[in-house]
Amino acid sequence: MRFGKLAFTQSHPKRSPEEADLVILTYVRPSYWLSGLELCWGVMTGLIAIAKSARDVYILRVFLGLCESSAWPGMVTLLMHWYTPTELAKRMGFYHSCQAIGNMISPIRQMSGALQVAILNTLHGSSGIAGWRWLFVINGVMTVVVGLLGFVMLPDLPNRPNPRAFWFKEGHARLAMERLERHGRAEPKKMSWAAAQRTFRSWVVYFIPVLYISTVLASYGYNYFNLFLKALKNPDGTPRWSVSDINAIPIGGGAINVVFVWIWAILSDLLQTRWTLIVAQALIGLIPCIAMSVWTAHPTTTPLATAYASYFISYLCLGTAPLIMSWLSDLLPQDPEARTLITGVAVAGYYAVSAWSQVLVWPAVEAPYYKHGWQSSIALWILVIAMTCTLRYIDVKWLLPKREEFRATVIEGAKVQDNEAEAAGESSSAAQIDAGSAATSKNLKSVGVDRTLEV
Repeated sequence: MRFGKLAFTQSHPKRSPEEADLVILTYVRPSYWLSGLELCWGVMTGLIAIAKSARDVYILRVFLGLCESSAWPGMVTLLMHWYTPTELAKRMGFYHSCQAIGNMISPIRQMSGALQVAILNTLHGSSGIAGWRWLFVINGVMTVVVGLLGFVMLPDLPNRPNPRAFWFKEGHARLAMERLERHGRAEPKKMSWAAAQRTFRSWVVYFIPVLYISTVLASYGYNYFNLFLKALKNPDGTPRWSVSDINAIPIGGGAINVVFVWIWAILSDLLQTRWTLIVAQALIGLIPCIAMSVWTAHPTTTPLATAYASYFISYLCLGTAPLIMSWLSDLLPQDPEARTLITGVAVAGYYAVSAWSQVLVWPAVEAPYYKHGWQSSIALWILVIAMTCTLRYIDVKWLLPKREEFRATVIEGAKVQDNEAEAAGESSSAAQIDAGSAATSKNLKSVGVDRTLEV
């Protein structure tokens, strides 16, 4: 019960600030906003180490939720501004996979991480501080360092580069703007009321958030792998797996997650398709959901290996988020404000739904035999397939012509600017030549006069 409250106090504050944070991000430099929130998150995490009661922890976790609300959507939005369709999914996939890597080693995000084990084994009792408090101290220090680096390492926006980024050259920004023009993409702009109205008149805002929410919730069963392992008993009633085994086995699933997030992302950029690979992951996701539904209903007659295999297969289809967000960028290259708002709606919508749905669908008291968990995942994966195919049809029918028209306008505008610059350069050269000729003529006349006088 207390663990549920802790999770709720951190996830609940993320619901409303998502859109507001992303709107602020269009006015405030990302290097200030994202780095500042990261810095605050690190400080709040460190303060948990000196908490005296559960109430103190609840309060601090509320602020943690507020501080981290911009992290994932903010970075995803930033990546959309910099990378082209042949590069974006790989970058998003790499960034997204860092969450899984963090879960494998982090002492905070997943309490079975390898780093947690190392800290508890080596620092417990050191300086009179309990091991669990050291977890938050070390995590807080690492986060503060990363937050400080963000002020000089984040490049901000192509049309407003970070002046403190010593490594970022003027030519980099110019090249980034040229790439935006070449691929028919509009430069980042500040959010406006007109942009918000335009966003909610678009088809995309009613598909991408639902797709994102559905894919994350549909694949949620893998989170309960450790509860499944913990519930298994030997014939004599003793636990089949030790505590260290329960902590270690899901790390293998995390490794599968990382590898396949990269595979899906690389294939997406290489093949220049998003929707087909989203559907492919949904089809793979159906396999463990169906198998676990059968195992849950008939645990004595269905081999236990079915459950083990199903949990590990679940890790294969956790790469939908980078593809969905890359697809969003492809669908609306001409409207960066709409991309920003839709990203915020998607992430905020997920937190709003998951805050109550997971308690109902995956109650801990039912582990590992969930009455509705795997069946609901089947329904969600089917919804994902249907909506993905529908959005693809809408894209080809209506959105693609708008993109091509905008791209042609951008390219034509760039050509006009180049021609004007070239003409201005020629005029300047001609003026310089005329001035030079006049000066030469004047000099010659002077020389002639002088010679005449000499004669």
